[in-house]
Amino acid sequence: MRISFVTLFPEMVTGAIRHSILKRAEDAGIVTFDTVNPRDFADDPRRTVDDTPYGGGPGMVMRPDVAGKAIESVVTEGAAVVFTDPAGETFNQMRSSELTKFKHVIFLCGHYEGMDERIAEKFATHRYSIGDYVLTGGELPACVMADAVVRQLPGVLGSKSSLEQDAFVDGLLTNPQYTRPELWEGLQVPEILLSGDHAKIEKWRRQNRLKATRIMRPDLFARAPLSKEDMELLQ
Repeated sequence: MRISFVTLFPEMVTGAIRHSILKRAEDAGIVTFDTVNPRDFADDPRRTVDDTPYGGGPGMVMRPDVAGKAIESVVTEGAAVVFTDPAGETFNQMRSSELTKFKHVIFLCGHYEGMDERIAEKFATHRYSIGDYVLTGGELPACVMADAVVRQLPGVLGSKSSLEQDAFVDGLLTNPQYTRPELWEGLQVPEILLSGDHAKIEKWRRQNRLKATRIMRPDLFARAPLSKEDMELLQ
């Protein structure tokens, strides 16, 4: 997979993605990352990429002619072009899985008061937000989404079961995790996890995933596909 970022701050993006699992994925040739800066396509000495909004208002808006040239320089046929947008659909596990089907994903990172709407109308295939709050730019959301996509690519994680146990894969949160020491600050690891009884441990994990989702994310719980066994565990 190839992932491209159209951004005014390429160092901000590369500094975030070229570490840990994502760096190993790139080193292994599973994914490639590249950036393109709209300033490189400005035709004035000051490399201007923004202007005041039509109709008045505060802030500056990224120009479609300059940003458009930057996007055209990197876009490929069939690519997913993701517009990071506070007004977009909420990004989630299902949508990240859908992006893994593309060979090329391009993230358009807005800045200032945002991009001229015509940029999205012409290029965007997806418009995503990572939450109901406003950030200074689209670089951080783009990195978050790229991370969520890359870790699902075959060969990126050491174990396939790591993906299968991820939160949200089946609509539920993950279960609590514990490691050594068994006793810390008066807090004990649940005895069942020390029992060696794998069937009971799996039952405990499922039960606690159900419990956590019901308590902390009732919105997810209401939509989760629960089995008869799940209902019995809850009871």
